[in-house]
Amino acid sequence: MERVKSLEAYYEKEHPFKEGIALLRNLAQETDSIETLKWNFPVYTVNGKNVFGICRFKSHFGVWFFNGSFLIDPKKVLRNAQEGKTKGMRHWNFESIDEVDQQGVVAYMNEAIDNERKGLKIVQEKKSGSTEIPTLLQSQLDENNELNNAFEAFTPYKQREFCEYISEAKQEKTKLRRLEKILPMILKGVGLNDAYR
Repeated sequence: MERVKSLEAYYEKEHPFKEGIALLRNLAQETDSIETLKWNFPVYTVNGKNVFGICRFKSHFGVWFFNGSFLIDPKKVLRNAQEGKTKGMRHWNFESIDEVDQQGVVAYMNEAIDNERKGLKIVQEKKSGSTEIPTLLQSQLDENNELNNAFEAFTPYKQREFCEYISEAKQEKTKLRRLEKILPMILKGVGLNDAYR
């Protein structure tokens, strides 16, 4: 997706769905959400929380609802764009401006805002059971108190990331290379994926 510097740039860019997203913007502005720019497209928030966004693609445009799975969806128009990957997000897509049910869109936007105010959220499932520490890592932890203490200071989630990183390697030499990479990170208190968070 192309980088945009402002909301205005997003809405003013020449595009087959320029009129369509302008209409959706007008509808969004009828709600009491706050218009912001995140991830290079317009996102509408309530109390700083993402509620819905307006997006345009090559073959369609639409509204996506961050916690859309809580919407009643009486018109049966919402779809999960990434089956299996997103539990809460739902999209209402249009291929032309004539398809936009203005009253319906505003009703869905307002329901999404109400749901946000009620605190409805998808709760991420926690992996059950304790983390099994790979033998290679466990032997290092047993030999080095400082390393063991640093590892114990991580949350169970971050500990699991380190363990899975080693366990998922197929070959022993890859496991050793990965172990070599993570040991200094553990000592410094840096999580495996902290750079991406």
